[in-house]
Amino acid sequence: MATPHISVTTSDDNASIDAALDSVIAEATSPHPEIVKREAPRFDVAQMQQHLDGDLADLKQEIRDLLVSDPIFQKDEYISHADFRDITYERTKVLAEHNLGAMDIPAEFGGRGAAKGPLALMEILSHYDMSLVIKQGVHFGLFGGAVYLLGTEKHHKAYLPGMVNLDYCACFAMTELGHGSNVRDLQTTATYDPATQEFVIHTPIESARKEYIGAAAQHATMSVVFAQAIVNGESHGVNCFIVPIRDEKMHPMPGVRIEDNGMKMGLNGVDNGRLWFDNVRIPRENMLDRYAHVSADGEYVTDITSESKRFFTMIGALVKGRFGVAISALGASKTALTVATRYANRRRQFGPDDKAEALLMEYGTHQTRLMPRIAKAYAIDFALKQMTEKSLNANAGESTREIETLAAAIKAYTTWYNTDAIQTARETCGGQGFLAVNRFADLKGDSDVYATFEGDNTVLMQLVAKGLLSEYGSQFNDNRLHAVMRMLTRQAGRELTEKNPVVTRMRSEAHLRDSDFHMNALSFREEVTLVETAKRFRREIKERKLPAFEAMTRVQGDMLDLGNAYIERVILEEFLDYIDGVEDENIAAMLRDLATLFALDSIKTNAAWYLERGYLSGAKYHALRRQFDKLCNELKWQGIHLVDAFGIPDAVLGAPIAI
Repeated sequence: MATPHISVTTSDDNASIDAALDSVIAEATSPHPEIVKREAPRFDVAQMQQHLDGDLADLKQEIRDLLVSDPIFQKDEYISHADFRDITYERTKVLAEHNLGAMDIPAEFGGRGAAKGPLALMEILSHYDMSLVIKQGVHFGLFGGAVYLLGTEKHHKAYLPGMVNLDYCACFAMTELGHGSNVRDLQTTATYDPATQEFVIHTPIESARKEYIGAAAQHATMSVVFAQAIVNGESHGVNCFIVPIRDEKMHPMPGVRIEDNGMKMGLNGVDNGRLWFDNVRIPRENMLDRYAHVSADGEYVTDITSESKRFFTMIGALVKGRFGVAISALGASKTALTVATRYANRRRQFGPDDKAEALLMEYGTHQTRLMPRIAKAYAIDFALKQMTEKSLNANAGESTREIETLAAAIKAYTTWYNTDAIQTARETCGGQGFLAVNRFADLKGDSDVYATFEGDNTVLMQLVAKGLLSEYGSQFNDNRLHAVMRMLTRQAGRELTEKNPVVTRMRSEAHLRDSDFHMNALSFREEVTLVETAKRFRREIKERKLPAFEAMTRVQGDMLDLGNAYIERVILEEFLDYIDGVEDENIAAMLRDLATLFALDSIKTNAAWYLERGYLSGAKYHALRRQFDKLCNELKWQGIHLVDAFGIPDAVLGAPIAI
């Protein structure tokens, strides 16, 4: 074997090598002069962006303009950890200066009174930097939202104006080391002392420390803290308290211990930290008391006597933030898909002999990787618009179960989709996608945690299924007999119609692209999965004599399937409902194609389920796959126009391969 040659370089040699490397990197990352657009748009791109921006178009443009015009938002991939934290905080201050932080807070406290304003901010910032999404979201959304929604007038006047202006930085201490999703069993205590009219906040054991608290490590001076309220020796469940954690010199308050979580997979512009409380005393007035308060002499007073109902009412006031997480994840997905689609329309690879190399988008595998995910981005976007509108317009006295179920399901579904879309987009860009400058590194690292914060997705989907099963079971009460009969009749009719041998074998393009077929297929999967899960759960209890909790653990896989079946049906239903109201036929036609692709993708992905239950024949499944591939091919040159309609400015997008 030949001995490898080893050379010793001088400083001049090192300079030459550095220059050569710089030249290679510059060539690899330099933008091409123009993206090849093989086909004119079949729709007005600007008008499509108007549909996507909706009634928040002006606000979204205001945010885009700020990100492009203010030098503080210029990105630097090589910034240090410490500097990244500092500039993220400075950028949050700029948002506050432009009144773009707590936009949903009423004008009397300094906000804009724009209920959907924070959603627009989260989406547009997610194109740019998700650390900024979280930093501002913790202060304005979580802390500010808790004070506004769980507090009363005295708290509003005392804390909201300063919060809106970012006169102080605050955090939100709910999660504990030993309790993440199970907020109800948090172990931090808030014991009332009637002698001093104070609450004593305490961390009784190590697993009760507040963990992963955004802004706690460096910038926050106060926090809302969720703790078990103990009054006269009796626990009254989880309540919320305002607790100062640092003084004016940024030193921890007496009894407060703070630790830095350090570097993370992503979101390193956010200073996450841990908090311990050693008998920290706060005034009685620091209890956020919209749903319960403690009198001076130590009486716990509430109009909601059920501790369970009171807890879910309090948490329910904050649960709408899950829509914001879904919107943020969708914004990151749109960024990744824009980069990948633009690159696919300029990068060439292989091709016929004696001819120009083919564009990546000409390959069928590229089409079937990108186009269904673009279609899903559109479907989720318009469904989210419908859902958030319902959430904001829900009557105060109306049951919030449907809204909570929707919020949990769409958060889980969208953040799982986000992980898939970003990874797929990264792979379609090859080695260029691995360069940090092309954005996939931060998009992947920053959004990965979305699958486990604001509710772990697996837990959330089980909560969705539990709600659906509870509703299903309640229909069997004697006083809802008519509802049961209607449901059983509908199921029987669907079985006769949808599983008719003629229908299961229909393979025409008109049928396979028919929205009625798609809705029936997704509704059938949801209904049958619901019934099958309910039957299995009942069997575990009745026949195997298992306790309800253990029985639930045996059907968790079925529950996840049910949650996914439910939300996919809802997304398609809401998307089609939106399309019905679109007047421009070119826009409507494109959206119908995207809805078709979304539905075909869902049916194809769950083909085994449909084949097992005789809903599809083998021949029909193969025909459906061919239609799926054909539609991806038909839309391939529209992909560039569809991602352009996302409205992400080049300066915000930041990826050289896409600009």
